[in-house]
Amino acid sequence: MGLFDFVKDAGARLFSSAKPTQPPEEAAKESAEALSKAVFDLNLNVKNLQIDFKDDVVTLRGETPSQADREKVVLAVGNVRGVSRVDDRLTVEKPEPEAVMYTVKPGDTLSKISKAHYGNAMKYMVIFEANKPMLENPDKIYPGQTLRIPSLGE
Repeated sequence: MGLFDFVKDAGARLFSSAKPTQPPEEAAKESAEALSKAVFDLNLNVKNLQIDFKDDVVTLRGETPSQADREKVVLAVGNVRGVSRVDDRLTVEKPEPEAVMYTVKPGDTLSKISKAHYGNAMKYMVIFEANKPMLENPDKIYPGQTLRIPSLGE
């Protein structure tokens, strides 16, 4: 899939502050471990997951069964405060067309996003379902968050 940009100051807080005496490599390793735990806590379908974190860039390696699973892993690590870019090197067992990635703006709702992408505000549940388990409630999205907007055939 390539490189994806995210809003560095938006998202979940997973990283603890580096200790003043902590070497940068050790802090990066702890951050990568926190991201791996977040992916597994969401029960996302990925084999042999490897996460590297340097500066504010996450590099992903591993294998997913579907494009949707791949995109969810990218979003799970990208929508974390402190991450500005994800270098996706995941492979997919069964390649499929990519979903559109959309960054939430102030005032957006899933209905408004659905109307803009599908022409029908009532299709907001398609977007909600496509972003589970990262989204737990269709009314809880925030500016700077990146969402998957799948085709209606997915």
